[in-house]
Amino acid sequence: MNDRATFPADLEQAAFWMPFTANRQFKKSPRMLARAEGMYYWTPEGRKVLDGTSGLWCVNAGHCRPKIVEAIQRQAAEMDFAPTFQMGHPVAFEFAERLAEIAPKGVSRVFYTNSGSESADTALKIALAYHRARGEAGRFRMIGRERGYHGVNCGGMSVGGIVGNRKTFATAMLPGTDHIRHTHDTRNLFSRGLPAHGAEFADDLERLVALHDASTIAAVIVEPVAGSTGVLLPPQGYLQRLREICTKHGILLIFDEVITGFGRLGKPFGADYFGVKPDMITCAKGITNGTIPMGAVFVSDAIYETFMKGPEGMELLHGYTYSGHPVACAAGIGTLDTYKEEGLLTRAGELAAHWEQAVHALKGLPNVIDIRAIGLMAGIELAPREGAPGKRAFEAFTTAFERGYLIRVTGDIIAMSPPLIVEKAQIDELVGALADILKKIP
Repeated sequence: MNDRATFPADLEQAAFWMPFTANRQFKKSPRMLARAEGMYYWTPEGRKVLDGTSGLWCVNAGHCRPKIVEAIQRQAAEMDFAPTFQMGHPVAFEFAERLAEIAPKGVSRVFYTNSGSESADTALKIALAYHRARGEAGRFRMIGRERGYHGVNCGGMSVGGIVGNRKTFATAMLPGTDHIRHTHDTRNLFSRGLPAHGAEFADDLERLVALHDASTIAAVIVEPVAGSTGVLLPPQGYLQRLREICTKHGILLIFDEVITGFGRLGKPFGADYFGVKPDMITCAKGITNGTIPMGAVFVSDAIYETFMKGPEGMELLHGYTYSGHPVACAAGIGTLDTYKEEGLLTRAGELAAHWEQAVHALKGLPNVIDIRAIGLMAGIELAPREGAPGKRAFEAFTTAFERGYLIRVTGDIIAMSPPLIVEKAQIDELVGALADILKKIP
């Protein structure tokens, strides 16, 4: 174990301001990870922790996979950085071609970013610029969805539907955004497969069209499955209906697949799983297996060609210093190689029935009020304690870590999404441990 495993000596005075963390609470009872391999983390003390969340929805192929590690090492030694403003490097073009091979047909132009947040903002900007290029600059409105999450940048947060984010940063919200209702419906509690009720919720978009007029609406952005707000599944026919309405009114449809992309549902993308073709797909996380920060926006050929018909020059005034970073692209190629050689982009489909059966066995345990599962992701919703929302799930989270299991909580919802290399025995172990924990938490 290296010396960093015991750093810092004085956590109370540590310089690191942790993101999305109760910092004072954490420092009183820290949960530290020192190394990882395959399905597991290890703490600085050497305690083994089964990863039930793919790190943070991102380590789809498991930890420290050799092909990815070697690709990073090789590229860092050969060329650490190259600009992509008015310049290029082969690995960026190679990776884009590899990504296009697994993208839904016709949505295969790749614009690189560095995160899911940047991917969301990039897609929104492309939508605005696209309509302007078509002579419809009046289309400026962006429509998100309640309980949606599209990162923490101003654009994504504005179309996002998480109350805490919107309240805290209210003055940072962009004008011209609105929201359709979320898809969660109590008629669907404990249902298996896609929920039977709620396809009509897509018609809420027609309400906003009537309110604002379609000529002012540029795009609608939704997660095929809302991950960060508790694994909210789309009702049967919902996404298809949303696609129909967008097409009818000339509105672009953007799928945020930062979580559902790269095999989480048993297909390369959620668009494949649901059989619905969006105009753009935002992604990140699994694109490099979480090893190097990176994201991308897949753009339809039709949108791309619209930009290419204008005057010669910069077609899109947008980009990031690290767009198409050589080491990130190399990591991505190593990741795609690993996915392909081990069949990981479809493996969740092979395990989905076992996963669903395991998590639904938690029904009837104390305080469990709903269970939702799809592919290799699941949300177990707990009844909140009176006057203390979120405390019950957080206690499950900390207890699980103490016992050697990493789960994730959002409010009073436990979310799990293990690496795609998980074995059935590990699924049973993870869910069995959670069952034991839930039986003992008041």
